[in-house]
Parts: sequence; structure tokens; C-alpha cells
Amino acid sequence: MSSWNQMRRPSQPQHASRRLPGLALALCAIAGAAAQAASAGELPFAGHQAAVSSAAPTDRLIVRYRDASELEQRAGRTLRLAKAVDTSVLQQRSAQLNQLVQGQGLKLRLLRQTGTGAHIYKLNKTLPTAEVARIAGQLMANHPAIELVEVDRKVFPFSSPNDPLYAKQWGLSAEAGGIRAEAAWARATGTGVVVAVLDSGIRPHVDFEGQTVPGYDFINDLTVANDGDGRDADASDPGDSNGRPCPGDDILFGSSWHGTHVSGIVAAKANNATGVVGAAFNAKIQPVRVLGVCGGYTSDIADAVIWASGGTVPSVPANATPAKVLNLSLGGYGTCETQMQEALDQAKARGSVVVIAAGNDTVDVSRITPASCNGVVAVAATGRYGARASYTNYGSLITLAAPGGDFVNSLDETILSTYNDGYVTPGADSYAFRQGTSMATPFVSGVAALMFSANPKATPDQIIATLKSSARPFPDTCDQCGAGLLDAQAAVQQIAPWMNEVEPNGTRAKANAVTAPGQMRGVLAKATDRDIFRVDLPPGKTLTGRLAPLTAGSGATLQVQDTVGEMASANGLGQTAATDFTYHNNGTSTKTLYLFVQTARIEVNTPYSLDLSW
Repeated sequence: MSSWNQMRRPSQPQHASRRLPGLALALCAIAGAAAQAASAGELPFAGHQAAVSSAAPTDRLIVRYRDASELEQRAGRTLRLAKAVDTSVLQQRSAQLNQLVQGQGLKLRLLRQTGTGAHIYKLNKTLPTAEVARIAGQLMANHPAIELVEVDRKVFPFSSPNDPLYAKQWGLSAEAGGIRAEAAWARATGTGVVVAVLDSGIRPHVDFEGQTVPGYDFINDLTVANDGDGRDADASDPGDSNGRPCPGDDILFGSSWHGTHVSGIVAAKANNATGVVGAAFNAKIQPVRVLGVCGGYTSDIADAVIWASGGTVPSVPANATPAKVLNLSLGGYGTCETQMQEALDQAKARGSVVVIAAGNDTVDVSRITPASCNGVVAVAATGRYGARASYTNYGSLITLAAPGGDFVNSLDETILSTYNDGYVTPGADSYAFRQGTSMATPFVSGVAALMFSANPKATPDQIIATLKSSARPFPDTCDQCGAGLLDAQAAVQQIAPWMNEVEPNGTRAKANAVTAPGQMRGVLAKATDRDIFRVDLPPGKTLTGRLAPLTAGSGATLQVQDTVGEMASANGLGQTAATDFTYHNNGTSTKTLYLFVQTARIEVNTPYSLDLSW
């Protein structure tokens, strides 16, 4: 049994702390008195404190028959896809499985087929995971048609601009531990990108108006679903509490509104004079419900991964708006299941990046699923000043870290986002402070959306590699936290496609037109050479640029001129090394500027880069 991540609590706790066994929410929550924030009144706190202990009990098995799937080559990967099995054959096989377990007082009922061709069987009772694993081995050894049997594990959500609460969102912009979002927004805001949030669903919220696309509820079990039905197109969150403790827990707890909090970190609406702002505030959120009362099943989550990325799941309508980024702030103890890995492989082959919380149990992430699966972005958490959060999981499989909060002295050290003030059932819109790798993960998902917005042709491997290479050094100690701290500005800048200058461009008439954001690369072939770029700057906008040499010892100078050849007043010009400059158009009409790049020395073949944004 692992230790719980206990927080120092302010006075007047509003919710009881929640403890979940097994696969758990990626959230460490704060319970306490509400903080005051501009025009928002009292802010409720998350009332759940989850940590991962031993694997939770389950009542389901994943069984794959040898003839129930087919292999397909796509994007250089071999994918396993569902293939129909004759109904009479399935009935016969199900009867044979029941013969194998009936001596133990067990019965198996066939529920459905998955997107990878496996079949889900439900036991007539909930058993410890180890016992279900023993039964899986028994079936595998005694039925010749079976190719694979796995435990269908239970998972849970991991917990622990002019927007008035933006000042409290240190994770976006704090000098030490923030992700440098404002600089990234100059180049991309997430436009055109869908981020699927596989979680507890979402509550309607003023900060989500116009921010969502249709999602889906993948929870089959009515007890878990808590909404009176099974799978359907309604991904709203009815609450993940039924007013009773979960198995193995003697504490009564309220609903977590976990998916609502996570979604706000990704893409809460910006500049609506309300609440908070998301890391990719022009991206769209696709709510995909996989977690309900006492968690959710791996098989439902695997199907949701397939569907969210644009794949086919039997009996589920096609996804009209497939997501480029999938956020999974969930997981728990165990190795990466074959079904989950195959679903993740499918998502990656379709061009989607899957970002997963590392978990909050202060253990090596290799013990946690699905964060330990291949081909994903596994996210650890840091506190406000960039040090490793006290609760976060760690290890060689961590990709990078992002702000998750670490409560020491103040709630302002945790992560503020959208919430609901209902205890068990939904109430009114609100905002809450929470902490955990659940909160760190949507920061990374939001930045991945910014990257896809800057370069829609980027592949998942390019996004993952750039997230790692652009991560900045930790400002404080963060051992085994991956490549570094998430840096939105550097990630967007590195992923944006470069454009090469087009010669001849040595006169105004032949200047290369550049639309910011843009990244140009050029070469000054001789000492008398010059390259000219034209920028049409809208009124009220500030042009920001950087001219930098691409080889050691070389240099170039930059002049900014207006249409009549007068030198424009730009800040920061005149250097021969990297040159940063800004120019503000304070007029009422678009202003045309010409950027002159010339050699700084008597030399030939001077390569340079020119990075522009507004």
C-alpha cells in the first residue's frame, strides 16, 4: 500500500478528502477555504485526494480470439483492427468459457467487441485483480481459439488576457515555473486543432462557450455511468459520486468534476472578461467520457482512444471531428496492457499525439499504466518555482514536466481552472484550485495544440521530439523528470515550418512577402549582397522579430524601413549577433515595412534566420 500525498489544509474545508484504490485519477486535490479572485467570489476547491495503491478490483476480462481481428499496414505500422465473428460461433465459445469457470461459482457474459477485435466479458462478481488475472491464465491455457486474455483494469482520474483570474494562472506565465505561453500565443493560439479530453466528461460552463465539439460517452456499465444509460453521444458529466463509498473505501465523497477542470487548462475561452484562459484558447475541446463512479475500465478507454483519433469502434458512430491531441489525466498501477498499447498505436498512426499523466504516488512511472506505454508523452508535475512536485511519479519513461502545483503555503501555488460548485450532482459554474499530474498534462496537451496550429503537417513523432528538445532546464531540482520543463514559446518556434528566401530579393520591388508568424532562412552570398523582406503590419499590432546567424563567427545586420525609405523606429536593432527587435503600428491602417538584411563583415556565404511574429 503506497503512502497518501497529504496536503496542509487551510481552515474551513468544504469537501471530505477522497481516497481511491487501484488505478486512480491523476489529481492531488486541495480541500480548504475559498480564495477571493477578481469578480469571481468564492472559489470552491476540489475535495478529492487520490493516490494509487494496489490494483483495484474488477469484474471484466478482455478476450481476443485468433480470428476476431485483421492486420493492416498504415503509416509504417502494423495495426490490429476488429473483424466480425459469426454470432453462433461466439455463443459457442462463450458457453465453453463458462464451463471452464463454473466450478468456481463464476459466470461470464459477453458484452461487446472492441476496436482492436477483442471481446469484453463481464464476471458475475467483482474480484481482486490478481484473482481475475489467474482466471485469465486459466482461460488462455484451456481454450485453443483464444489468442490473448487480459484483465480489464479499473482506472480513475488522477487527482491530487482580460480574463480576471488570469493573474492567478502562474502556470502559463510565471517567470520561474511557467510555460511562457504569452510568447507562444504571438505565433499560435490553437486555431483549427481539436483536443480530446478522455476523462469524467464536462459540465457546461461560461468559459466553454464556443470552445467544444461533439464528444461521446464510452461508459458501458450503468452503475459506473451514473447517468441512467450506457454509451451515447452525451459526454456531459452527471457527477462521479453516487453518494456511497467506492469498494475498499469507507469515506463518503462528492463528485470531482475532474474533466471540467482539465478541459479549462487546455482551452478555456480567452478575452471574454470572465474567469480563466486555456493554454490553447482557440483550440476546440472534445469531451470523451470514460470515467464515472469509482473510475472506469481499460477497455472503454482503449475504445475511446481509437474513436477520438478517428478510428472505428463497433456500434459507435464515426467521429466527425477527430482530435490531433488526446489528453489522458488518468491511470494507475500495472503494466501497459496489450489492448491499450494497440489502441495507442492506432491513434499515433492516424496522426494523433497522446499525452498521459504520470500519476501522483511518488513511484517510478514504469509501474503505472497507461503512462508507461510506448509512443506517448508521459508528464510529471512541477511546483510554482520549477521544482519536482512532492507527489509526482518520476523515472526514465517521463517525457517532460509541466506545472501541476505543489501546495506549501498558499493555494496560489496550485492550478486554478474551471469547475462546478455541486457536491454530488451538478451545480453552478465555478473555479477551483487543484494540483496533480492531471493538471500538468493538459498544459502539455495545450502546447501540442499550439504546435499543430503552427504546423498542421507535423507528425506525432515530430511533436514529441520537439517537446523534448525545446524543454528548458529546470529552475530548481527535478530529478528524473524527463527532458526539462515545458516551454511553449520554444516548442512553437521550433515546430513552425521554415521558409527559404527566394532570389532575387535585393530590391523593394522583388522583396519576399512574409506573413507573420513566419520563419525565413537565407544566405548572403557576398559582402555587397542584401535580402529584403516585406511585412504588412495591421493597425494596433506589434511586430516582433529575431535575426540570428546560423554559423559561428558570421553576422548580419537588420534595418527596418517604411515605404518611402525612412528608417522606422524599431527597438533593439544594430547588433551583429542575434538581434531581437519590436515595432508597433500605432496608426489606424495597415503599415508596410521593409526589412533589410545585410552582411556585418567582409565575408561570403553568411547564413541567417529571420523569425517574425505579431
